[in-house]
Amino acid sequence: MAAPLHLLPALLRLLLLLLPATPEATPISLLGISYGRVGSNLPPPSAVPQIVATLGLGRVRVYNPDPATLRAFANTGVELVVGVPDECLAAVSTPAGAADWVRTSIQPALPATKIGYLTVAVTTPHNLGVLATSFPPSSATFRKDLLPMLCPILDFHVRTGTPFFINAYPYFAYAEEPSRIHLEYALLEPGYPGVADPVSGLHYTNMLAAQVDAVYHAIAAANAAAGRTVEVRVSETGWPSAGDANETGASPQNAARYNANVMRLVSQWKGTPLKPAVPLRVYMFALFNENLKPGPTSERNYGLFKPDGSPAYELSYRLPKDNTNSGGGGYNGHGDGSEESGYYSISAAAKTTMGWWTWTRASVAACVAVLVMAL
Repeated sequence: MAAPLHLLPALLRLLLLLLPATPEATPISLLGISYGRVGSNLPPPSAVPQIVATLGLGRVRVYNPDPATLRAFANTGVELVVGVPDECLAAVSTPAGAADWVRTSIQPALPATKIGYLTVAVTTPHNLGVLATSFPPSSATFRKDLLPMLCPILDFHVRTGTPFFINAYPYFAYAEEPSRIHLEYALLEPGYPGVADPVSGLHYTNMLAAQVDAVYHAIAAANAAAGRTVEVRVSETGWPSAGDANETGASPQNAARYNANVMRLVSQWKGTPLKPAVPLRVYMFALFNENLKPGPTSERNYGLFKPDGSPAYELSYRLPKDNTNSGGGGYNGHGDGSEESGYYSISAAAKTTMGWWTWTRASVAACVAVLVMAL
């Protein structure tokens, strides 16, 4: 269904967090993982919590309130971020519809299953395709044609205290320009000397931090208030363990190095050079290889685990043991990474074709209010 011009495009499906983040932040709360189920050979949901436990993660993102999945995580202490599926948006656009959806889809799992957040899909997490420039990070700006849509979103984040989500994939930047980008920089290797921003003077030892700061700078350039108050979180990041012949860098060795380094960075609670006091909150993509995902071979090989539950590769780093679950984040959507977006390119979630629902501000607010009260 075609979208009226006044609606936000598929590039910008705003992720709405419904509950406030806990101020305390620990490694286990800052890092989560996506549990997608686009596969015909995946393990049953009952087997998944134990697999998650082997990673030491305390938070899992699921895309819909599948009853078997919610039951599987009962009494585990793992915090779930549960998405309202796109096909349900029309139904939950009224207070009565939202209340009914919560009553039938969420409440049966409570309180045994720890559901910390619900996400309502109004726009997708953003990718660097929304930027007119991305390098150096301090010069990053949003595309002028998208500002009429992005500025209201930033205003919304300022008013509600919610974060701005990005799908950050150094892999795509490296695969597009392997002769220009050092592999160690894209893999977040701690020994890499780094890249300097010639304008700000800040030094970037890894590309993920540079991608995040590019978005921070673009936000500040578009909305000064948002630049001071809106937090950028990584709704997806990962590295494929296999790919087509033209997908440079897709290998088990590189995937193992990248994801281990993501875990190491998050466990050290370090922010970016621009925002050193703000812990970097990240969701890794993904838990399993999903054999029914469309697109290039890499799309079916982002999993840390094979469908039989065995590791796709061995990680050289493990999160420190921690029994505290806190913090916040969430996202919806995963792209094919083919969007041309420059030196610090981010996964092209915009390429995914999605349905459209006409949402008024009143209907969104009503849905949010009912969902919050229900939890």
